[in-house]
Amino acid sequence: MRGGDKPRLGVIRLILAAVKQREVDERIELDDAQLNAVLDKMSKQRRDSLEQFEKAGRDDLAEQEKFELGILKAYLPEPLSDAEIGALIEEAVQATGASSIKDMGKVMGQLKSKLQGRADMGAVSGKIKARLTG
Repeated sequence: MRGGDKPRLGVIRLILAAVKQREVDERIELDDAQLNAVLDKMSKQRRDSLEQFEKAGRDDLAEQEKFELGILKAYLPEPLSDAEIGALIEEAVQATGASSIKDMGKVMGQLKSKLQGRADMGAVSGKIKARLTG
C-alpha cells in the first residue's frame, strides 16, 4: 500500500477476498495446505483465462492475467522439479501397490496433498498414467 503499487495491491486484495470467502463459507480458519489450495486454484483460473485470451487475440487482458499469475506465484511454494515429482509418483505407486490404470485414483489421492500448489496436477496425472500403463 505504502509503495503505491496499485496493480499489485489489487491482486493481493483478490487473494485476501478469496481466502476470506472460503473461511466464511466453511466457517473455519485456513491452514497452510488449504491456503495453498486456494492460491493454486486462483493460479489455474488465471492460466485458463490467459490461454483463452491469447486464442481470442485479447493481448490487453492476457497481459493482466500474466501479471496476476506472477503475483500469485510469489505466494505459492517453490515448484518441484520433474525428478522430485517422479520420485514422489514412484513412492506413491509403491505405497498403494498400484499396478494398473484402475489404481490411478489411489495414487492421485496419495499425491494430491504433497503436490498441491507445487506442481500442475494435470501434468502429474499424465505422468502417473504413463507410469501405470508403461
